[in-house]
Amino acid sequence: MKNLFDPASVREVRERALRLRPDSKRQWGKMNASQAAAHCSASLEMALGDLRPPRVLAGRIMGPIVKRFALGNDEPMHRNSPTARDLVMSGEHDLDTERTRLVGLIDRFAVAGPGGCSSHPHPFFGKLTPPQWAELMYKHLDHHLRQFGV
Repeated sequence: MKNLFDPASVREVRERALRLRPDSKRQWGKMNASQAAAHCSASLEMALGDLRPPRVLAGRIMGPIVKRFALGNDEPMHRNSPTARDLVMSGEHDLDTERTRLVGLIDRFAVAGPGGCSSHPHPFFGKLTPPQWAELMYKHLDHHLRQFGV
């Protein structure tokens, strides 16, 4: 399974993120490319422990079940998967700024390794191990990069 502790996977998502353009057409969802880059950055900040959103009720109930299906395999995330309220992006964002921020956070996560992962529970899935964080962050980045055809 691809994950952000694997240097080849890190290179792949970095290169794909750098190909995001203001005119990249979304295949699904509501965000534009700059909002998606900001959203992905916020997700990495959550994985690193910089953001600590609260658990959501649906996650407390269904999170452990869904986590078994979402992680531990090479299946991509489904289109229009739900988003934690704290990670929803709106308004205008500068794509160059957000893309630079995103690539920096990808590098920071990879360099920090397992010791850099948050011990705070994911808002939906609950407690994640460092390998689970690394897999989830790869899958999440891949999901949004596919959303914009990169």
